[in-house]
Order: sequence, then C-alpha cells, then structure tokens
Amino acid sequence: QVHLVESGGGLVQAGGSLRLSCTASGSSASFNKLGWYRQVPNKAREWVATITIRGDTDYAESVKGRFTIWRDGAGNTAILQMNSLKPEDTADYYCAATVGLSANPEYWGQGTPVIVSS
Repeated sequence: QVHLVESGGGLVQAGGSLRLSCTASGSSASFNKLGWYRQVPNKAREWVATITIRGDTDYAESVKGRFTIWRDGAGNTAILQMNSLKPEDTADYYCAATVGLSANPEYWGQGTPVIVSS
C-alpha cells in the first residue's frame, strides 16, 4: 500500500522560507511523478509544483521563481523549498504521487499546514 509522509509545514513571517518534504513508499514500481498541491477552506485544491522521474519540473505561475522542487533519496522523496513566502501562500499543502501515466495524482498525503503571517 502506498504511503506519502509529509513534514516541514509551520508558521513563518512574510518573506521567510519553509521547506516541505514528502517521502513516498509502498509501490513496487517507481513513482513517475511527485508533486505538491495546496488548499484553503472553501476553495478547490490547486496544483503547486510537479517533478517527474526524469527530473523535469513544472510550477504554477503564482509560485514560479519562489518555489523549487527536487527529488532525493533514490527518487522517492520530493522536497519543496518555498522562499519569499506571502500571506496568500497560506494553505494546507498536500503531497501527491503518480505511479502510472495518469495526468492526475493517484495517491495523496494527509497534508501539512503552512501559515504565512503578514
């Protein structure tokens, strides 16, 4: 059974930095894509960043230039470095994983809160 374990959320002042980590396990196949989404109450979950097994990355426009994603630990850990944080980055951040070729994530973490104070 696939498990995604997230860590690194917390409270930070605007302009500060946080690093989120997600370790994926339980799949006999490699995780084709790992990524991060975020959600605030009463709004749809929105995509933040993705990294493929080849190391290709993609970012939402709202975080480009501020967030960086990479894979570590034999490729099963996805790290999201968040710099120059803004109050509008406040959300619950969810790790997402895809084993197959689906465009949408197949597995989700439980979420970690990020709160950016102004």
